Amino acid sequence: MVPLDSRNPFQTSGLRIGTPAITTRGAKEDKMPAIVDLIDRVINDFENESLIASVKAEVNQMMSAFPLFAY
Repeated sequence: MVPLDSRNPFQTSGLRIGTPAITTRGAKEDKMPAIVDLIDRVINDFENESLIASVKAEVNQMMSAFPLFAY
C-alpha cells in the first residue's frame, strides 16, 4: 500500500515505483536521491519535451555505468 492512500490496495491510484530495475543492474541506495530528482522534474513539467529529452539523457548517462545483464 501507498502510505496515507485511502483507496483499496487492489484499486490503482497514485504512482508506485519499485527499485528492481536499477538494483538488478547494480545501482544502490546512493543513486536514489538523483533518480527521485529526475522523476520529480518530469512530473512537475510533464509537457516540456525539451526537459524530458534532457532528463532522458541524464538517465542514460547515469545508467551507462550499470549495464543490463546479457542473457
